[in-house]
Amino acid sequence: EAEAIRAARKPAERLVLLSEEGRQLSSVGLAELLGGWASERLALVIGGADGHDPTLKQQADVLLSLSELTFPHELARLMLVEQLYRASTILQGGPYHRS
Repeated sequence: EAEAIRAARKPAERLVLLSEEGRQLSSVGLAELLGGWASERLALVIGGADGHDPTLKQQADVLLSLSELTFPHELARLMLVEQLYRASTILQGGPYHRS
């Protein structure tokens, strides 16, 4: 799996791994992090059932966690998409997110 991720990733992309042992951020914190990378390409990778390969973790720009809870891969993808949308509306000052 790690080799497939490395092969698919473009060299200029920041590698963001989502894993249960990653750092948890608030929605505003995620927006701030992503806002700092606004002009960059990101490779967002959700860990599989066995997690990420240790060498891939070492190559990551950041290791994040969506929650302390464990979710099926499909639900984690949905949650990530929602948080990316939320982050973009926070950065734009839109009404979607309420603090």
